[in-house]
Amino acid sequence: RIDVHETAKELRISAELPGMTEKDIDVSLSKDMITLSGEKKQEIEENVKGWYRMERSYGSFTRSISLPCDVDQDSCQASFKNGVLSVTLVKTPQAQSTMKSIPIKKE
Repeated sequence: RIDVHETAKELRISAELPGMTEKDIDVSLSKDMITLSGEKKQEIEENVKGWYRMERSYGSFTRSISLPCDVDQDSCQASFKNGVLSVTLVKTPQAQSTMKSIPIKKE
């Protein structure tokens, strides 16, 4: 699950990635797109009293999100805590100044 929240100064992206670590995740940013990708590898091996069990599970994901405005690539930050990836993208001054409120007319 990915949530994108926009404020006047920044874009905030949060992605739930249970069972993964920050080493399993890659965040890349281009001019108008951010891409989150990762791969989960899990192996469980048991050898108890003549019983041997080996389970492997693998899964990968890639999610690309189009950015609605220009962001300052040098000010972007990402953190990972308790299975949630948080990315903060700071808008450029030009993008911040182009926001305009649109009045709603009653008909």
